[in-house]
Amino acid sequence: MERVGAARDLVLGYVSALKAIDHALRVALPSVERLADVLGLVRSRQISRTGRIGAYSYTVHGAGCRFESGNGAEIDVDFTADGSEVFDIWRLRRYGLSLPEPLDVANQDMRSAVQSLQPLLNEVRPGWFSVAN
Repeated sequence: MERVGAARDLVLGYVSALKAIDHALRVALPSVERLADVLGLVRSRQISRTGRIGAYSYTVHGAGCRFESGNGAEIDVDFTADGSEVFDIWRLRRYGLSLPEPLDVANQDMRSAVQSLQPLLNEVRPGWFSVAN
């Protein structure tokens, strides 16, 4: 159970990092209503595909964006058509491996951790999760 506890802490850290990025984006660009708006800003050429928002560097890709904090932690997130933030086990593992003290968690332990965090997290489609409102 200790491995699932470490995985659970990792998932909670990722969720906390997403919230911090959302806050940094709203401070830097007050017209932004949600994190997914970064895609529209890039498409309308109001911001570059890569750059900095507060303490985070970012790279917009396909249906999402990868953010990197000052300590090197990588927070990659995709967005659904309605603008919801979604992530999968692969993104959670990459986050864990990018931490200053890398944490390598098995997929099975990560899945158990995500399931233990419902209803904080919703499985929006098989293997993809979002933070509940």
